[in-house]
Amino acid sequence: MKNALLGVLSLAATLLFAPIMSAPALAADADPAATQIQNFYDTLLDSMKHGKELGVTGRYNKLKPVVERTYDLPLMTSLAVGSSWPSIAPSDQQALIQAFERMTIANYAKNFDDYNGEKFTVDPAAQVHGTDKVVMSKLVTGGQTIPFNYRMRQSGETWKVIDVYLNGFVSELATKRSDYGSTLSTGGAPALVKKLNAMADGLMK
Repeated sequence: MKNALLGVLSLAATLLFAPIMSAPALAADADPAATQIQNFYDTLLDSMKHGKELGVTGRYNKLKPVVERTYDLPLMTSLAVGSSWPSIAPSDQQALIQAFERMTIANYAKNFDDYNGEKFTVDPAAQVHGTDKVVMSKLVTGGQTIPFNYRMRQSGETWKVIDVYLNGFVSELATKRSDYGSTLSTGGAPALVKKLNAMADGLMK
């Protein structure tokens, strides 16, 4: 895992790695939202363990289905854009969703590129917040424990992520909304699509 991981996902310092450990399976009675996150981590760890042989494109292709199952990417895109979302043309909305998804998967494929003993733990008891749930998890690596909390909302029969709280409290979507707002105000949706795709292109190199 590269040092960029901390800037992208935890806002922490450079990771130091511990002896090899794998993510423990959740209890059979774990909350369905927590099980979703555990399944995501299982695939992410497997991708990391085969990171070198897969390469960035192989990791992207391996992670794409599980990211789509775990994250409500259309809703996250609209929340990241903010109040201007309803005024954006449907074709531009779809382009933004596709670009946001590509950038999200590319982030994981680039920054989780190998395995050096990282361990993810998931609290099997999700916290209820109105109609949403919050699943608490931790990345354990070296002498550090970094919390990642996931706000999840039911989509059909499945619980899906709608926001990630970096270090346990920093809303990823709030950070993105601030960044995306300036691009939207100057160049509209096409400029943001171009920006997101350029970010993904850079990550996939």
